[in-house]
Amino acid sequence: MLSIGNTLISDEVVTERFVCHIEACKAACCLEGDTGAPLMESESVILEQIYKEVEPFLNEKGKQAIAEQGTWVTDTDGEKCTPLVNNRECAYALFDEQNILQCGIEKAWEAGATKFRKPSSCHLYPIRIREHEHFTAVNYHRWSVCAPACALGDKLGVPVFRFLKDALVNRFGEQWYQELEVLAEHVGKR
Repeated sequence: MLSIGNTLISDEVVTERFVCHIEACKAACCLEGDTGAPLMESESVILEQIYKEVEPFLNEKGKQAIAEQGTWVTDTDGEKCTPLVNNRECAYALFDEQNILQCGIEKAWEAGATKFRKPSSCHLYPIRIREHEHFTAVNYHRWSVCAPACALGDKLGVPVFRFLKDALVNRFGEQWYQELEVLAEHVGKR
């Protein structure tokens, strides 16, 4: 376990390899699972505020799911998350011409319609963040749908934290990330 400030980071964040291979998995992380993408409290508010800007980038099934369920829902654990279409794909996801799921929120961001890129749980995946009373846990989440990403990461020699540099800097800051780089060097020497 690594520690930076009030964050505890799993060793796997620096030892495991990962490079998203969306052509192989077709963004199955937006389709598989029991719930939608986990949301921070602030993100549920943001989704309510930006929905009118994001709506044009969604497909009809996603719009209908959001109309019925809301811009966010509460899962069985009491956590906020994105709604699903027929208990399958995220309501904010849409299929492109190669049948790969894309994020409608991110499409709106790319078009300049919103300043919010996408939920941090999506941007940081396969890292999962869990807020505790006295610390923030930063863990690597292993999921079979990401086997192609792990294989590509192994082939290219890219650790999880380096693949997710932009997302980690966005969440924790540049100084935090630089400290993680230093800690990763020491983990490699163990």
